[in-house]
Amino acid sequence: MIIPAPSQSAEWPPLALESWQPTQRTLHRWAQIVGKTRLTLSPFENHWWHCVLYVTARGLTTSPMPHRGSVLEIELDFLDDVLLARTSDGRTERLPLKDGTIAGFYQDYRAMLSSLDVDVHIHGAPNEVLDATPFADDHMHAAYDGDAARRCWQVLIQADRALKQFRGDFTGKCSPSHFWWGGFDLACTRFSGRRAPQHPGGIPNCPDYVTREAYSHECISAGWWPGMVGSPVPDAAFYAYAYPEPDGCSAAPIGPKAARYDAAMREWILPYEAVRTATDPDALIAEFLQTTYQTAATLGGWDVESFRSSYDTVRRERKAAAGGARTRADGQTNASDAV
Repeated sequence: MIIPAPSQSAEWPPLALESWQPTQRTLHRWAQIVGKTRLTLSPFENHWWHCVLYVTARGLTTSPMPHRGSVLEIELDFLDDVLLARTSDGRTERLPLKDGTIAGFYQDYRAMLSSLDVDVHIHGAPNEVLDATPFADDHMHAAYDGDAARRCWQVLIQADRALKQFRGDFTGKCSPSHFWWGGFDLACTRFSGRRAPQHPGGIPNCPDYVTREAYSHECISAGWWPGMVGSPVPDAAFYAYAYPEPDGCSAAPIGPKAARYDAAMREWILPYEAVRTATDPDALIAEFLQTTYQTAATLGGWDVESFRSSYDTVRRERKAAAGGARTRADGQTNASDAV
């Protein structure tokens, strides 16, 4: 049986914020609860890389976290609408993802960890949001639409793929493509290697020492977020920015035509709707990521050429080598044999 390829609308589903705003607020807080668990259990990494979540084939995961000689992994599974907690000694616990208050979810989550003998202290209130009601007292955020969560996750899959492709073209220090539960965004960040001026801080309900560590060195970051009410850019978008921002970024030409510089955010913005409805979404994203990086790096005095990867050379050499690769019984060349 031939399985048809997924349609573009399935790969890039509609995600207007007004269509799922209550679910987004609930999911944001669930992700913070899970992410704060990783923040506590995982060894520190520069720029807080140890506390992020990662996109999986089913949702978002902490990846394995060390705990008392064992490891614990927690995953938000959006296909089965369940939170799974697994340990390396074979135990698994689960919580359903469904309508219900944050307070109730938090109580059940703590009980689940206790049943796995995991005793972890986390800061019990959300960060980087204006409403920082403690989880245990939050009876307002209670909506969960599984279909909406799956649409968001589907976009995260595609954005994660695009960022990983972009990451491969850079040889300097670069973060993985990872999900920040504070800002509720997926990002990949490149670094020049030079120290940056101290970040001024000021992010709502986020200690200044957090942003000072995150931006301790010059960086150019790009990513995707689903939007947020109250933001100068409330709708879903790909974004890119530099810290510190070099002079000239706001007026510099970048592509594609749908992209723009947002003065309030001090970021370049490519609306998700423009990507979703494009004939070739991947090309649109690639142009945005590359032109914003090239612009910021050039204006910022980065040694752009020294950071350029050998991927194009490797690709050409691999293609040439594949010409001499063995031929399968069906007459097709197996390019992997040339590696």
